[in-house]
Amino acid sequence: MPETYTEWKPYLPTHEAARKFLEASVAEDDGDGRLIRSALRSIAKARKVNMTRVAKDAGITRKALYDALSEDAKPGFATVLRIARALGFDFAVKTRAKETAQV
Repeated sequence: MPETYTEWKPYLPTHEAARKFLEASVAEDDGDGRLIRSALRSIAKARKVNMTRVAKDAGITRKALYDALSEDAKPGFATVLRIARALGFDFAVKTRAKETAQV
């Protein structure tokens, strides 16, 4: 009998919980942005936000928003940043412990 799977939906009752989820996704992303896009998509779904409003706030079309957050998308950093900001987040830079200033 084949196994069936359902999409995992995180429980994100507060903006702080969503922020921690996004922060963990950024930390665990392997560099292709897939976890970050997935986290942004999950946050939007979990918070039941109006995707048309997110798209408008991000300065892109609704279709472009869905395309940018799709599984195999490769949106530019500016697009991801605008979507994150439209959801109420921003990105910050911090020093990684194992890579302290060796420049």
